[in-house]
Amino acid sequence: MISGEVFLDVRELEPPEPLERVLEALCNLGPGQRIRMAIQRDPLLLYPILTRDGYAYETRCTETGDYEILIWSLKD
Repeated sequence: MISGEVFLDVRELEPPEPLERVLEALCNLGPGQRIRMAIQRDPLLLYPILTRDGYAYETRCTETGDYEILIWSLKD
């Protein structure tokens, strides 16, 4: 994990808590920071919110079938 990266593991949480947690983390994100989120399912409801609020993201499916989403502000 690199400096300026916030790791958010929400794999054990049931909806809507993962969405609530990542939105809260975004509110506390400092300049140049990004979030790396681990989650059990593809968070389809999150993507339009990120786009609307000026964030970019990359999603990848891991070998275990979980998802890892990297989120950063387009303003940085």
